[in-house]
Amino acid sequence: MKRLKFGMILAVLLAASSAHAQEAVTAASDADALFTSPDPKLDANKQAAYHIVKDLLECGHWDEADKYLTPAYHQHNPAVKSGRDAVVSFFTQVLKVQPKPCPTKMQTPVVSVVAEGDLVIVVFPRVMKDPKDPTKTYTTTWFDMWRFVDGKADEHWDGATL
Repeated sequence: MKRLKFGMILAVLLAASSAHAQEAVTAASDADALFTSPDPKLDANKQAAYHIVKDLLECGHWDEADKYLTPAYHQHNPAVKSGRDAVVSFFTQVLKVQPKPCPTKMQTPVVSVVAEGDLVIVVFPRVMKDPKDPTKTYTTTWFDMWRFVDGKADEHWDGATL
């Protein structure tokens, strides 16, 4: 009897999850405003994260990476080697990112920015194809987290897989 109840509950949960009934993940109306803090240290780290997202990732100005990343830049993304030079090479040589003019305000959609101690986490909305119906999409979140040392990112985590 317990197996039957468990099986029924599992079937209901699977059916509900396949319907993608969750609320959509949406970006904040003013992403730039999320990268500030009244605490001077947290504000400095959030501002460095802002420039990583905007200047490096959004605008492709990897020639400025030394302003925001330490030479050691420890990378926990399994697709990219550690070291600032390796990260710059990944974006410029592998992904072939070309620099473009940076807008005054960030265009990258951001859900939230959280800073604590030497860490800053930036959460982004992410649109994914529905594996059961590739004509449909759903939203979820993506994140980047950095550990800062003397105002520069020294370590990075995200949700990447191989």
